[in-house]
Amino acid sequence: MTRIFLLPILLCLFWTMFLFLNGVPLKQGRKGFIYIIAISATVIASLGFLLWITAGQNLRS
Repeated sequence: MTRIFLLPILLCLFWTMFLFLNGVPLKQGRKGFIYIIAISATVIASLGFLLWITAGQNLRS
């Protein structure tokens, strides 16, 4: 689960490389960074919530 926190970092690195390779300034690609962080935060929060909900089931078995 802890490796999922690397997802936004890797996606931002790939987005930065894409912007540099296509000659787009970082200021223009800012919206992409916002989308990456928002979607990644949603995925991480959802998975964390699911782990929290199912944590009690592991103790009972």
